[in-house]
Amino acid sequence: MRFQDAAPDARHAVYAAIQADPLVARVAGLLAAATYPQRLLARAVMNGESTDAATWRTMFPTVLGPGSPDLDRAEAVLAGALEVAARGEEVRSQLRGAIVESLAEILVARRSGTAAVRRERRILFDGVRAEIHPYDLTVESPGREEAWDCKWGARGINDDVLNQLDDARRHAAAEERGLRAGLVVFDLRASCAVRLAERTGPKAGLLLVTLESLDVLAGIKVVAG
Repeated sequence: MRFQDAAPDARHAVYAAIQADPLVARVAGLLAAATYPQRLLARAVMNGESTDAATWRTMFPTVLGPGSPDLDRAEAVLAGALEVAARGEEVRSQLRGAIVESLAEILVARRSGTAAVRRERRILFDGVRAEIHPYDLTVESPGREEAWDCKWGARGINDDVLNQLDDARRHAAAEERGLRAGLVVFDLRASCAVRLAERTGPKAGLLLVTLESLDVLAGIKVVAG
């Protein structure tokens, strides 16, 4: 089992431009330090239904009210999420995906070390045809390898990604190597469960990290609340 950079193509160029937007790094950094309620707020705002800050303060009074704990960070999360929401629908969708990937990278690096975490890498196995699409995030520490695909919402979970993650686990096992492979989804676990129930792709052994449990990526045991 070995890792390889994805071949540069048109998709790679578009992806790099999106990731280079300063808003991606800023919002991902805020979300990495945010609480579960603040992340829930961010998801709601970034869906783009309203760009009126007053509306969200009314809808999330325990997060954005005068007596709320960590109000400064909550306001910063709101401001960043509103900037994303204000972009056009296509750009907003691209930014959200990039933010989730950057957030996952920050959290995983806290556990595994920055040098071990890579983006847009393929996994190669002897005698096995390489996957066309790379994984969003890999951990390449010997003996502790991981592969993650990142999704903004549960609707992004499809049979192709389930098969790709399952294939990677099986091929690694065939080489007597361990590989933790799973999905990071910036959505509620219940929504992901419904989506997975509708899919026919393999789910055995799938690791699923959702909005409630993001900090497990950093090695922190959490209980959403």
